[in-house]
Amino acid sequence: MPARERLPALNAQTVPEADPVAGAALAADVDTALALLREGELTLHGRLTDASNAAMYCSVGRDGLTAQCVYKPVSGERPLWDFPDGTLAGREVAAYELSAATGWALVPPTLLREGPYGPGMVQLWVEPDPDADPVLALQDPAGPEAGWLPIVRAEVGEGRTALLVHTDDVRLRRLAVLDAVLNNADRKGGHLIPAADGRIYGIDHGVTFAVPGKLRTLLWGWAGEPLPADALDVLARLAEDLAGPLGARLAPHLTAAEIAAAGERIAALRRTGLHPLPSEDWPSIPWPPI
Repeated sequence: MPARERLPALNAQTVPEADPVAGAALAADVDTALALLREGELTLHGRLTDASNAAMYCSVGRDGLTAQCVYKPVSGERPLWDFPDGTLAGREVAAYELSAATGWALVPPTLLREGPYGPGMVQLWVEPDPDADPVLALQDPAGPEAGWLPIVRAEVGEGRTALLVHTDDVRLRRLAVLDAVLNNADRKGGHLIPAADGRIYGIDHGVTFAVPGKLRTLLWGWAGEPLPADALDVLARLAEDLAGPLGARLAPHLTAAEIAAAGERIAALRRTGLHPLPSEDWPSIPWPPI
């Protein structure tokens, strides 16, 4: 990444606290949020050290409206063996576009624009609601509480294990369907943001849309179960849109083969009518899981 002034290092504990209510309201006002992200002036406040690639915590302002956002410049992407160089920002934008096409609003407004370190992904920052019920937990292996779905045994120190579980929640179930279409290779617990308006947003979609199957997620609670009727309706609409306007919006960010593979995943979900099962050829749980 090109040399610039040294930015403060920020992590989950030191990021300035944003207004969770205002952030959620702006995320729901998609047109306003996208206009702000596209045309507003970016001000960098610090570098998010928890991110595996360069990610900047910023504010963006336009016509008296200011919000927080994340800026991930292409120049700060680390090479990966299984994804072409310089494509992660575009994959994040493509994930937003596909999410928007579902109508489920599962990814905060996201776009590609020029920034202080060159072109990059800019995504609205949605502050987690501190009063929201947890969606993930470690439970005693003797049995999770009613309403929770067991996922995987996890080491918790001193030779003890626990069950990593998530809630049986329609919002998470929709994210599980979205991830299956995106071929999301990294759905960790820290990538789930409970917003103040009751929505749950998924973030960090740089490793998506690969052609080979790479689905790695914590949301395996419905594996092999029938897809809900609303999910099947959404998949039918996506199949049609992918051959038209949605495909055109994805084309600047993905290869033709990657768009075709997304269509094949949609077709497979519709054909089986089931949530996918973990692969036997690819690790199904991201590490670390949180």
